[in-house]
Amino acid sequence: MTSDNSLYAMLQNLKAYRKERLEAAYVVIQNPDGMEELLGYCTEVNDPISYKAAWVLEMVFLENPATFYPYIDYFFQILPQLTHVSAIRPFGKIGSILCETFYQSENHPIHKLLKISHRKQLVETCFAWLLSDKNTAAKAYAMQCLYELGKEFDWVHPELKELIQQNYSRELPAYQARARMVLKSLKKIKK
Repeated sequence: MTSDNSLYAMLQNLKAYRKERLEAAYVVIQNPDGMEELLGYCTEVNDPISYKAAWVLEMVFLENPATFYPYIDYFFQILPQLTHVSAIRPFGKIGSILCETFYQSENHPIHKLLKISHRKQLVETCFAWLLSDKNTAAKAYAMQCLYELGKEFDWVHPELKELIQQNYSRELPAYQARARMVLKSLKKIKK
């Protein structure tokens, strides 16, 4: 895939349409060697190719997680480097699904893959996103990740609750809706 830069060319021409992202994802799924190249493009933070690669990565993960799993360490190396909101949103969604699967499914292969270092990286990154001016979708995924991670790291839930309450009135309605859901879930845990 790298010899003729076909993945790069495909990403350059990619539009945000789901159909196009899905088609690109299937190119990678059918040629799993392209995963490392795809993740590499995610690190090109000053190039629009990075967020387009992140869009495709999200679709690869959603359509065929087994293609993604061998590269989970690379994913977590990239996570704190992201700066473009269009790249952060798909990474946030992947992180959220990884956390939900890890904490809600006992016999899932993710238990062998999602290391403690990965989970700590998610805690750090998600709090950073919540404290930043990132978009609502990134913050919503961050809240969901932190809710799940708080099941393991007992200090996370109180910090998350405080941060949500502190920022609630300043945020957009979509943020507020997710915040209400997370706060409601946190109340249930206390009972």
